[in-house]
Amino acid sequence: MLYDKSPPQPPEDFKILKYEELLSFVKSIFVKLGVPEEDAFIVADNLVTADLRGIDSHGVARLRRYVDGLRKGAVKARPNIRVVSEGPSFALVDGDSGLGQVVGNFSMKLAIRKAKESGIGFVTTRMSNHYGIAGYYAMMALEHDMIGVSMTNSRPLVAHTGALGKWLGTNPIALAAPTKVPPPLVIDMATSVAPIGKMEEYSRLGKKAPLGWGIDSEGNLCDDPDKIMKEGALLPLGGLGELMGGHKGYGLALLVELFTSVLSGAAMLRDVGQTEAPKPANVGHFFMAIDVSRFMPLDEFKDRIEKLRAELKNAPLHPQFDRIWVHGEKSYLTSMKRMKEGVPIYKKVFEEMRNIAMELGISFPWE
Repeated sequence: MLYDKSPPQPPEDFKILKYEELLSFVKSIFVKLGVPEEDAFIVADNLVTADLRGIDSHGVARLRRYVDGLRKGAVKARPNIRVVSEGPSFALVDGDSGLGQVVGNFSMKLAIRKAKESGIGFVTTRMSNHYGIAGYYAMMALEHDMIGVSMTNSRPLVAHTGALGKWLGTNPIALAAPTKVPPPLVIDMATSVAPIGKMEEYSRLGKKAPLGWGIDSEGNLCDDPDKIMKEGALLPLGGLGELMGGHKGYGLALLVELFTSVLSGAAMLRDVGQTEAPKPANVGHFFMAIDVSRFMPLDEFKDRIEKLRAELKNAPLHPQFDRIWVHGEKSYLTSMKRMKEGVPIYKKVFEEMRNIAMELGISFPWE
């Protein structure tokens, strides 16, 4: 089945690029900016994986902010990432203002290594930057038949319940669990109604945002993405107030803030900076790996996951839906389609990629 969770509409507004060419081009940008080859691949793989899985808001559309951060010096191309303290099952990492993807890769590998030794590994990280899609790190655990968890705080974008203005980040949570047959179970979600990248997409497309995603400066529900981003704020999961559970989304964002910033010593709330700003962002992350074989035989665990998935998918179908999905399926199928047919890149993003190539004096493979 060929499926795309966010098909390019209208098609004429997009360029379709081969996965390998896109990955190679993005890597060349970071190499040109002084990032070591191996690290440049990690960053490129993270960004292109987002586009491949249909999370277009967190893919190459964000290239400019990483480029600007590196050129301004707020993001270090060759950071001295270090383990500040550790024990058999935990560690605290200082990312030295490196690219978030590089710092995140280091931290998740450390969590996996500790899980192999102790059954579970917890790593909290400070002095990092925007690290792309949270699911990328959770999925790293799948290669080791482990459960992976990743969270990050971010620059203030969300008005918590009862407040005006931006205070909390979109603070995403991701979890990945191994399965007997593809796709793996992958949950990757912001704790706001929508991630800021989606709002940026609506702005680029000149479209109104769904009412209920954000508020203006006076607290009114707003559908103007530019007004929400510049003057107002996004809303937590559940939306405005407590009636539909907005306070629960606020609680989830607070949970992420606790694990990623309070515990690590990273910046909190309005102190969190931006990747492209002139000073370090000091973003905080959290990573966890769980060796399921310490709890039960791996095959038994995977059988139970398949039973869980089957029961959910075989539930009576709501008349307004044509299918029941389980987390991870849409992104997996999208990646299969795009790997085969090409990755759709919005033309404005494509032009920005060309501009970056010209600025850096590197070849642009689509000319």
